[in-house]
Amino acid sequence: MAHRGSSLLLVGAMVLGASGAAAQDMRVNTIQDIFRHLRTCWRPPSPARARPLDITVVVSFNRAGNILGHPRITYESAEASDDDRLQYRIAVMETLQRCTPLPFTDAMAGAAAGRPFAIQFRNRKTSPDKTSPPTQERRA
Repeated sequence: MAHRGSSLLLVGAMVLGASGAAAQDMRVNTIQDIFRHLRTCWRPPSPARARPLDITVVVSFNRAGNILGHPRITYESAEASDDDRLQYRIAVMETLQRCTPLPFTDAMAGAAAGRPFAIQFRNRKTSPDKTSPPTQERRA
């Protein structure tokens, strides 16, 4: 049951390159399992279509593991072009489509239902190049 009047925002980072094939077959029983499961579906745009960027989406699920309401993009890398942002927004929505409904266990279904999750899709180097100027965040 969701708590009214207070909002719980859970944040998880999805780092590319992690193996997730086994996670597709497992039940989602923890918050970390949610991020592991979604990671198995993440297909970023090819570098030929869009420059790498970081993007965050806030999404909630119902007890059956389906998306509740509309996912909302809350962050995108500031230096991304409009086309880069569009390509990554499409990739994020395709990921959510491929991966839902999430196979929640009964306990996780009750705990996660209605709660917003901020899911970070990180596709850039974690440390900026020493010769390039610092980047600024852009809130969507």
